[in-house]
Amino acid sequence: MQQTTLIAGATGLIGRHLAKLLAHDPTYGQVHALVRRPTGLTEGKLVEMLVDYEQLDAITLPRIDTVFCALGTTIKTAGTQAAFRRVDLDYVLAIARLARERGAQHCLVVSSLGANAGSRVFYNRVKGEMEAGLQALGYPRLSLFRPSVLIGERPEFRLGEKIAASLGGLLPSRLKPIAGADVALAMHACAKQLGTGVRIIESAEIRQLARQQPG
Repeated sequence: MQQTTLIAGATGLIGRHLAKLLAHDPTYGQVHALVRRPTGLTEGKLVEMLVDYEQLDAITLPRIDTVFCALGTTIKTAGTQAAFRRVDLDYVLAIARLARERGAQHCLVVSSLGANAGSRVFYNRVKGEMEAGLQALGYPRLSLFRPSVLIGERPEFRLGEKIAASLGGLLPSRLKPIAGADVALAMHACAKQLGTGVRIIESAEIRQLARQQPG
C-alpha cells in the first residue's frame, strides 16, 4: 500500500533534493509539501500546501504515514535569537505534532551536529531542545539527522560554509562538511528501513546511508 507523506522545508538546501526523491518514489502515493508561498514545485506527485506556520491548525491534512522536516534558518537570516528559535524549534515541533495527530508513525528531522539541550551555545541548545520536544511527542519511530556544516548551492552567500569546505580535507570525519543532497539521500534511505525508537544519525552514518541510494 502506498504511503502518504508530509515534507516541510521543501525549498531549502536539503528539502528541495528530498522533495524530488519522494515525488518520484513509488512508495509514496501522495507527497504534501508545506510552503509559505507558491514555488512551482511540480515534481511527480508533489502537492504544494500553502501554509502560515503561525496557524498550522487551520490546514486540513489527510492521514499521514511519514513526516520529513528539513526546516531551518540562521540567526543572521532570522534577525534575532527569538525569531531563530521560532523557526527551528517552535515550527518544527508544531509540524511534528500536527503530523502525529494525523497518524504519522515515523518522523525524520534535520537537526545539527552538537545538538544538546544543556549546551551553552545558543544554536546547539535550541537544536537539543527541539530534539527533546520531538521525543516527547511519542512517535513510534524518530530519526534525528545531525549533519556537520552543510554545503551546496544556496541563493545566499555563507562565508562559514565556504571556509569549512576549503578545510574539509583537514578535519576529522565527523566534522567534515557534508552536501545537502547527501543528507536528503540519507533521509530517503532511512525512511525505507525498518526500525522503532529514536535513532541519532551523524555525518559519517549519513554518508553511508547516502551511498546506498542510486542518485
